[in-house]
Amino acid sequence: MAERVFITGVGMISAIGENVAENLRSLRLQRSGLGYTQYIDTRHRDVLPVAEVKHSTEELAAMADLPDVEGYTRTTLLGLVAIREALASAGIAPGETVPTALINASTVGGMCDTEKVYFDILDPQKEGTFLRYIDTLDCADCTQRIADITGIRDYVTTISTACSSSANALMYGARLIQQGLVDRAVCGGTEALTRFTINGFNSLKNIDKQFCRPFDQQRNGLNLGEGAAYLVLERESLALARGARVLAELSGWCNTNEAFHPTAPSPEGNGAYEAMRAALAMSGRTTDDVQYVNVHGTATLNNDVSEGRALQRLFGRNVPKFSSTKSFTGHTLAAAGAIEAIFSVLAIQQDMIFPNLHFSEKMEELDITPETQLTEEYPVRNVISNSFGFGGNNASLVISKYEG
Repeated sequence: MAERVFITGVGMISAIGENVAENLRSLRLQRSGLGYTQYIDTRHRDVLPVAEVKHSTEELAAMADLPDVEGYTRTTLLGLVAIREALASAGIAPGETVPTALINASTVGGMCDTEKVYFDILDPQKEGTFLRYIDTLDCADCTQRIADITGIRDYVTTISTACSSSANALMYGARLIQQGLVDRAVCGGTEALTRFTINGFNSLKNIDKQFCRPFDQQRNGLNLGEGAAYLVLERESLALARGARVLAELSGWCNTNEAFHPTAPSPEGNGAYEAMRAALAMSGRTTDDVQYVNVHGTATLNNDVSEGRALQRLFGRNVPKFSSTKSFTGHTLAAAGAIEAIFSVLAIQQDMIFPNLHFSEKMEELDITPETQLTEEYPVRNVISNSFGFGGNNASLVISKYEG
């Protein structure tokens, strides 16, 4: 029988805090990170809201204990800040020899820097001046740099499956552990805001000019965000042998791909339903055992209908409390799955349900509404965390209270 997979460390940075404690404080105070960019040179600067980390790239380098930013993109620096906290949280000292994997996710990679020299490529007067940025463009560049700094060398890889990326990273790490290939996996993702993503989602008419309103009748699109988050996964016997503080168990997971449309989910939520159903079945829990669902909840017209119908199909008349925390952090794309997995751990640890901000009116297509108030002293034992990406790539995680 495969060993259980325990979560023993967490670290993150987002628009609502530079560590896990600050993120929890903002969630509890219902303080959103949505606003307008200070660091991106874009015509949309004062038009399209974003959830931006409140530090310059130079400040992030200092937070990551790097002397300068040469060769390190904002994406990489966000990742380094978050992963350092995760390793410290797990009590992992530098130079440990436990076989460890790093499964990192990103969709923009070094685009935050390379897009600044895009037009130089076409300018013969500037030939060659942009070459120092080329190596940083690949998503794997930030993964390798993070691996080099942290000393993780046993197994290093990158996942890029749009908005489900870091949830899939967690699944992959858990599978490596259960197959006995590694004893520990540090899994998550990092994503910086870029003009490329802002313009891309805006061209799809998927960005709201107001603060996003997930699962609201008046919703009109998402707000992009940036950040990074990592969770340390360990096989049960290792965690117990070293006396690790077990934060939660990653008890179930599933990835499905419905391939309905390049950028839209199936209207009935077929892929979302199957991902949740199979993840729950793997966990050994039933629908009655779930107290909270951290929904993907992008506030786009298609997603929220699809996901809501999947929830109603799975849970029937007894849909548990649910909310989208993207109204706090924005949609952090490849980092979203890991950020929201940590929020799920916090919900279990704090016995707390986070509110779905900016909600005003029930969707006409659904019979359910999200939680709009902070709920405390509410026993949470099992959480489903959803991350659904372009191309119908759907990922659901079941995170459970550690019972000893």
